Amino acid sequence: MGNRGMEDLIPLINKLQDAFSSIGQSCNLDLPQIAVVGGQSAGKSSVLENFVGRDFLPRGSGIVTRRPLILQLINNKAEYAEFLHCKGKKFVDFDEVRAEIEAETDRITGSNKGISPIPINLRVYSPHVLNLTLIDLPGMTKVAVGDQPQDIEHQIRDMLLQFITKESCLILAVTPANTDLANSDALKIAKEVDPQGLRTIGVITKLDLMDEGTDAKDIFENKLLPLRRGYIGVVNRSQKDIDGRKDIRAALAAERKFFLSHPAYRHMAERMGTPHLQKALNQQLTNHIRDTLPGLRSKLQSQLLSLEKEVEEYKNFRPDDPTRKTKALLQMVQQFGVDFEKCIEGSGDQVDTNELSGGAKINRLFHERFPFELVKIVFDEKELRREISHAIKNVHGVRTGLFTPDLAFEAIVKKQIVKLKTPCLKCIDLVIQELINTVRQCTNKLNSYPRLREETERIVTTHVREREGKAKDQVLLLIDIELSYINTNHEDFIGFANAQQRNTAANKKRAIPNQVIRKGWLTINISIMKGGSKEYWFVLTAESLSWYKNEEEKEKKYMLPLDNLKLRDVEKGFMSTKHIFAIFNTEQRNVYKDLRQIELACDTQDDVDSWKASFLRAGVYPEKDQEENEEPCPADTFSMDPQLERQVETIRNLVDSYISIINKSIRDLVPKTIMHLMINSAKDFIHSELLAYLYSSGDQNILMEESADQAQRRDEMLRMYHALKEALVIIGDIRLTGPTAQRRPTPTSSQPPSRPPAVRGPTPGPPLNPSPAFGAPLNPSPAFGAPPIPSRPGPAPPQIPSRPARVPPNIPSRRPPGAPSHRPTIIRPAEPSLLD
Repeated sequence: MGNRGMEDLIPLINKLQDAFSSIGQSCNLDLPQIAVVGGQSAGKSSVLENFVGRDFLPRGSGIVTRRPLILQLINNKAEYAEFLHCKGKKFVDFDEVRAEIEAETDRITGSNKGISPIPINLRVYSPHVLNLTLIDLPGMTKVAVGDQPQDIEHQIRDMLLQFITKESCLILAVTPANTDLANSDALKIAKEVDPQGLRTIGVITKLDLMDEGTDAKDIFENKLLPLRRGYIGVVNRSQKDIDGRKDIRAALAAERKFFLSHPAYRHMAERMGTPHLQKALNQQLTNHIRDTLPGLRSKLQSQLLSLEKEVEEYKNFRPDDPTRKTKALLQMVQQFGVDFEKCIEGSGDQVDTNELSGGAKINRLFHERFPFELVKIVFDEKELRREISHAIKNVHGVRTGLFTPDLAFEAIVKKQIVKLKTPCLKCIDLVIQELINTVRQCTNKLNSYPRLREETERIVTTHVREREGKAKDQVLLLIDIELSYINTNHEDFIGFANAQQRNTAANKKRAIPNQVIRKGWLTINISIMKGGSKEYWFVLTAESLSWYKNEEEKEKKYMLPLDNLKLRDVEKGFMSTKHIFAIFNTEQRNVYKDLRQIELACDTQDDVDSWKASFLRAGVYPEKDQEENEEPCPADTFSMDPQLERQVETIRNLVDSYISIINKSIRDLVPKTIMHLMINSAKDFIHSELLAYLYSSGDQNILMEESADQAQRRDEMLRMYHALKEALVIIGDIRLTGPTAQRRPTPTSSQPPSRPPAVRGPTPGPPLNPSPAFGAPLNPSPAFGAPPIPSRPGPAPPQIPSRPARVPPNIPSRRPPGAPSHRPTIIRPAEPSLLD
């Protein structure tokens, strides 16, 4: 198999750029490229147009290039242009190319002279170009004009640095000759990222506009601001020529005439001008790609390995294969069932560390939110005593009772039990909402098949809603069962004898006084005048609430006893992001310093609910709405005779004892009922019946239709995979063992007749070192007899060594004896070209 020539390298990089740009990612590869940088109106666009030989770039005053333009020049017999965002459309009229660039720029940046780092990819095929890839970047500016943002200078600078900072990027620094080179914006920014000038190529424009008697000879001889790759001068068309539609061919002829006739540049005319610049850039980029190939190959291989697993399932993919669809459906449903069970039961893999979800949130509903709702509804001391008093009097009627009536106790107990229905049903609603959220979360993996996802969500949600009715009926049945029989012989019931001996204070006595219930961070909201809000470490026990400076609990700030404390909700402030609740004293005493209530703030409402549940365990209950209690009460409610008061106290203790039994039972049975009738039922349904429902819901082909995004992702993944493989194949075909990568030899007849037979003048010893600009001339001619530009002192850099006679032994040398050594050009001399 023959070895591919170096001319394959630039198209290879073009292919990679296209593949990665169309996919919208760079694959973490820094592809070798040339970035064109310079100030506004430095002549960057004119240089590019001279390369192509056509007017195709936007023109105007101020900033015209507002998005990076990746320009790929490809030598081809036919002449046309293509945009990556207009696939399949060929532009033959280059005025249309300019209009498309302007339209695509405005589509992203708008018409207000703003800029964007999103590139436009343009490929130009022409017989007049060499294989070359350049990136035209916005010109650097100092002052914002029009509607431009005030930081436009920094925006452009940041965009340029994104490209030229990469070591794989060559920098084409364009500077007008009619400004001082020391003030060049392009050279300044290039020097920041390339201080030794190893990657920078200098281009001097507007040589014809220099003041009379001045020239840029010292610059081109690399004496003023030396660059490793030197400088090349060009003469572009003037604005008058552009407005007059002067032909670029004529402009190139005028440029050559200028260098041949100018006394300062006559001896270096063969190394000046647009044709030489294009050839030099072609060879520079080719050599640069060659130097970076080893690193590029290893990066490509690592990227290919990372794509292997994802592409494996796509390699033999057939969208309409019924076997594939059936297999995919079974896998999707099975995976959905596994994910749902993991969300509910908990799992060690893919743990969400940001918030509670699934089973963890349902657990909090069962053991914190539900008990809080139960206590909040049941406990209202003043209202309860008034109801007991009315019940006793209504049972006795016109008579004065001597004994505590059983019927009054039963009436009050049943009324309290009925109140449990609301928090129980609310608990079911909250669990249902969390189940539906869990189902939606688990169906995210079905996004590849939107119809399957919709149908799965609908079927499972419908089943959950059906079970909702049964769960609510069962919970209401539990309440009705408790109402049907008041069991005063329950082992935990205190009975009448004990009730008469107890009082409310004794009944509220805490069993474990020193038990630590909860610890955590809370913010105390205090006005700025009194010190401002601060965050403390709180410790809640069965008897007190203490807070410390930090979790080490060494420096205690305050300890608040829990006696006569209650909780109160506080509305969140307009600018506040925290959720607040308050603690206050029922006897109107100060709680902390001179504050009647202390406001505590949490980051989320879930944290507030959790703290409230912890306070309930400590015996601190929420405040009840006092709207109905604000009305004046009958006098007989509180002016009771001693006998009636004893009866009220007895029934109050009995009710408290019995309701605590009921609460304990309900708190245990409702979560179990919900688990059995809803959560476990949903899991069983997904594992055993969901697949059958999906098959019966409609056509399997419609159900398993891929989403457009998934199909596009698969195509892009395969394109990326094949582009990487093809790139590795092309790179593998290039031999890098010699000083240059060999290409297939061209016929001898194509040698230019003007080739000199030998070096003019005595040249003893080895051949002279090449010029620091670009080495030996690419197309030597008799005119190139001038002495070479002196190089900087010191040893010749290793990047471009002299190559006297290193030709592979199997290829006969066509160089006459004594001819100057040079790197072979990559352009076939026989090809017709505007640039020759």
